[in-house]
Amino acid sequence: MTQMYGDARVTVFQETVSPLSVTQDIARAKTALDEDDAFLLMDLGMVLQRFELWTTTMPRVEPFYAVKCNSDPILMRVLADCGAGFDCASKKEIDLVLDNGLTSPDRIIYANPCKTRNYIKHALNRGVDMMTFDNEEELLKIRELHPNAKMVLRIAIGDPTATCQLNVKFGCDPVKEGEALLATAARLGVAVIGISFHVGSGCNDPTAFGTAIAHARRLFNDGIRLGHSMTLLDLGGGYPGYDNERISFPKIAAVINRALEEYFPETDDSVRIIAEPGRYFAAAPYSLTTNIIAKTKVPASRVTNDAADSDQEAYMYYMNDGVYGSFNCVFYDHVHPVGVPLFHESADDDDQCKTPALLWGPTCDGLDLVQPNFRVRRLVEGDWLYFKNMGAYTHAAGSEFNGFARPKLYYFIDQNAWMELLAKRLHNVAPFSDEDEKHSEGGCESGGYSSGFASDSDSN
Repeated sequence: MTQMYGDARVTVFQETVSPLSVTQDIARAKTALDEDDAFLLMDLGMVLQRFELWTTTMPRVEPFYAVKCNSDPILMRVLADCGAGFDCASKKEIDLVLDNGLTSPDRIIYANPCKTRNYIKHALNRGVDMMTFDNEEELLKIRELHPNAKMVLRIAIGDPTATCQLNVKFGCDPVKEGEALLATAARLGVAVIGISFHVGSGCNDPTAFGTAIAHARRLFNDGIRLGHSMTLLDLGGGYPGYDNERISFPKIAAVINRALEEYFPETDDSVRIIAEPGRYFAAAPYSLTTNIIAKTKVPASRVTNDAADSDQEAYMYYMNDGVYGSFNCVFYDHVHPVGVPLFHESADDDDQCKTPALLWGPTCDGLDLVQPNFRVRRLVEGDWLYFKNMGAYTHAAGSEFNGFARPKLYYFIDQNAWMELLAKRLHNVAPFSDEDEKHSEGGCESGGYSSGFASDSDSN
């Protein structure tokens, strides 16, 4: 059956089902209807699981979801119903949260240290007071434009092995500049309430969190001495969307918990601790499925760049999503998704049946290469490829370059998780829109691809 959740229809299964099996059902139905567009599938129940893991592993840290990672209103509504706050970096992101009734302005942090004058005025008008800074010029703007501001000093502490380095752009030196900026804020009469940092997106070395928390404690003491009411510690982002051989969320949480106990012990309940996870919540709940739209047989040397392979065969496959769409993460997020055939065949496990291949996106640009030099069984036009963990910095940053549309979105959840989500909504008193109230009274329809799986474009 389907239920309305926000502005989207969500398929609710009576029993627990896997994203893979749901994806296969959608692909079969599309094939029967002679449809071949790429599509994203989002598992709402997995967001609940990720939230539960966060609250049990780091119970002292409130998650403020980083909207820039994936601004899907349904993902954000689930997180709001769980009780999350939001990290916004622009006027539009603030409006996206507030206009959809996801939370109140005091549960938004405007976490962009360098803001336009117009955006600062907009934050004031919307009642968003918490915001970050890392330089004196920003303090002067804030004093002039936002008298209610509660500033958070961002310091530059990073993991040099992180996938995306952020401290090259934002953050002051915690030793050479931190105390001086706190003193400047006190002199200007601008209220500072805490310290923030971001160790880098895709953190690989959890000890960076411990180092940053130690610096934050020292600056807390400096701020208190200078007359600031220091009540907020913001641990930023950098949490993995799924565990791998290099890093896991529990490893990071263990370092954070130890550092908090040492520098911000639980007995001191005057300090509120938040963080800005993005990919942690967004990556795993989404899977992307593409369709092979064409293929070309070529000498293997064209794939391997080894002349010795010129007498071997290889293939170039073309699919209907690429680096200008969902796979922009290849260039901008340094992530390299690996697709597998959606429908398993015996040849998938037999290396003798696999050939070298290049996987291209659909545009006319030679940069549109998604997977270079990989091995896969021979594919044919119409085959589907399945990519896991495709929710972080993918759909949100995609374009329609060359006229290729973004993938459609489908949503599903199992019945137990659905009831849990509704209970969380009531517990956290998340605002209902008129549409929510109308549909929450039990309106539903039978399943099936044509009605049960509604995409975002179908429901908007």
